[in-house]
Amino acid sequence: MQAAFYTIMLDEIFIACLFLAIAFTFRWAFRTLPHEGWQIICCFPYRKLPDGNWQGWNLTWYGFFNAVAIVFGVSVLLILMGALSMPLIPLALIFILIIIICLPAARITAFLIEKKPNTYSVGGASFVGILIAPWLIFLVRLAGNKWLGLNISIINILSALSIAYTLGEGVGRLACISFGCCYGKPLKECHPLIRIIFSRHNFIFTGKTKKIAYAHALDGQQIIPVQAMTNLIYSITGLIGFYLFLKGFTATAFLLTLTVTQIWRFLSEFLRADYRGEGEISTYQKMSLLACLYGLLTAYIFYEPVLNKPVLLTGLLTLFNPVLFLFLTALWIITFIYMGKSKVTAALIDIHVNEENI
Repeated sequence: MQAAFYTIMLDEIFIACLFLAIAFTFRWAFRTLPHEGWQIICCFPYRKLPDGNWQGWNLTWYGFFNAVAIVFGVSVLLILMGALSMPLIPLALIFILIIIICLPAARITAFLIEKKPNTYSVGGASFVGILIAPWLIFLVRLAGNKWLGLNISIINILSALSIAYTLGEGVGRLACISFGCCYGKPLKECHPLIRIIFSRHNFIFTGKTKKIAYAHALDGQQIIPVQAMTNLIYSITGLIGFYLFLKGFTATAFLLTLTVTQIWRFLSEFLRADYRGEGEISTYQKMSLLACLYGLLTAYIFYEPVLNKPVLLTGLLTLFNPVLFLFLTALWIITFIYMGKSKVTAALIDIHVNEENI
C-alpha cells in the first residue's frame, strides 16, 4: 500500500523537484548573467602576430547554456518516451533528423530574415522543426511498422517533442542573457505603466562586447527583462505540460506547450528592442501565428487516444544507460563548440613568462 502511494506521488515529487531546481537556477542567473564577466568563458590562441601577441577566438557562455538546454530537452524527451516504453532506435532516428535540419535552420533563417550571417534564430529553428516533425515521425512510423513491427503514436511523440522544446528553451534563454541578445526595450522609452511594472525587476547589462552594447548602445540602462520572462513562461508551461503528459493527456500537453510558446513569441516581440526584420509585425511573429494554426491542424490529423498511461519511473530508468550517457555528452560538446565559438568577438592574448615565479 505504501509503495503504491509513493508510486502515485512520484509524478508530483519529480515535477516539484524540477520546479525548485529551475527556480534556484533562474534566481542566480537573473542577478548574475547580465554582468560583463559572464559572456566569455575562455579564449584560445590560434595565430601569433608580428608584435608577439596571439590572436584568439572565444568560447562563450551563450554556447554553454545552449548546450545545457539541448541536453536537458533531450533528456526530458527520453524520459517522456521511456515512460511510454517506446524503443530508443526510432526515437533516436527522429531526433537526429530534426537536429540535422534545425541546427542549420537557426542560422539560415536569421540570415534570410535579419541579413546577418553570424546570428542564430531559435524562433526560426523551432518553426522549421514544427513544420517537419509530424512528417518525419510519420515516415519513421511507416518504416518501423514495415521492418520492425512497431506502431508509433505520432501525437505522443509530438507532445513529448513540444514539452522538451518548451523546457529546453526555457533554460536556453539564459544564453541570451549572458550574451546580451534578444533584449527588451529601455524602460525610459516605455509607457509609464510598463515603467512601474518593471521598476524593480529589470536588467542592466554591462560590457561593450555584449550585443545590446554594440548593436544599440543600451548597456548600463534599465531594460525590460524579456529573456527572463521567456525563461519563466516557458519553464512553467513546460512543467505543466510534463505533468499532463504523465497523467495521460498527451494531446492537451502538446496543444498547451505549442500555443503558449508561439503566442508568447508573438507578444514578446512588442517588448523587444533588438532588430527582428522589417515591418510592424515581423516575419518571426507571422511564423509563430502560423505555427499555432499548423499545430492545431496537426493535433487534429494525428490524434490518437493514449492506451497505456505513462510510467515516470520507467522513463527515468531509461537514462541509466552508458550509451545514452555518451550520446548526451557528445551532443553537449558538439553544441557547445558549434554555438559557443564566437564569430562577433575576438581576443588579443599576451602570453609571457612571470619572471618573479622563476
